[in-house]
Amino acid sequence: MHVPTMAEFLAKGEQPEVLFWVGCSGSFDQRAQKITKAFVTILDKIGIKYAILGNEEMCTGDPARRAGNEFMFQMMAYQNIQVLNGYEIKKIVTACPHCFNILKNEYPELGGNYEVIHHATFLQQLIDEGKIKMTDGDSFKGKKITYHDSCYLGRANDIYEAPRKVLEALDTSLVEMKRCRSNGLCCGAGGAQMFKEEEKGSTRINFERSDEALATGANIIAAACPFCNTMLTDGVKNKEKEDEVQVLDIAEIVAKAMG
Repeated sequence: MHVPTMAEFLAKGEQPEVLFWVGCSGSFDQRAQKITKAFVTILDKIGIKYAILGNEEMCTGDPARRAGNEFMFQMMAYQNIQVLNGYEIKKIVTACPHCFNILKNEYPELGGNYEVIHHATFLQQLIDEGKIKMTDGDSFKGKKITYHDSCYLGRANDIYEAPRKVLEALDTSLVEMKRCRSNGLCCGAGGAQMFKEEEKGSTRINFERSDEALATGANIIAAACPFCNTMLTDGVKNKEKEDEVQVLDIAEIVAKAMG
């Protein structure tokens, strides 16, 4: 796949409509790379002018700040802001709620002011505008989907409807877990927990959350965050249900439904 970079746009003297912020997970994690590819496939199909920073993109610094290393966070953030402002970026879309939250809510005080959209909202807008057409509806026909609310998307930014509306555009039935929306349970990866061993307890959070998802009887567990995806996939594997239940990002679901 050819994914255009900001440097290429600059060389042509053009500006993209939107900068796609890929994030560490979407760049380096093998599973999350599939989400990145799915999202880019959608953008290509509907002809949106987009670009990525490529090698100029650094981690937003979210895990560093959450883990308490403020100095490291500010170094990373200032470097990113310099690059973004240098390219005069106005609009950013990202498939990671952690990147979304920190770019939208915490970069402005350091001089980084952008319109930041999470891909759930972005996909919903494209469906509403009729730009995304679900032609291959049969791939999900009659399937049961349950949606897991990411903490940074839901509680932190009040985005509950957009991902559900995206899923409702399919010919499927959406089943909710007992703990959902503002009462949703964390997947266990937030607050930099993804990168450390868990403290002692009776069960892992991701196992508990995955059990709640499996209890709905859904064939597909939909997520809108690469960290949630990893944690829920591990939970499904723990119950040896990976042959029956798929954990998919909403971008992957939409890309597949577009045929």
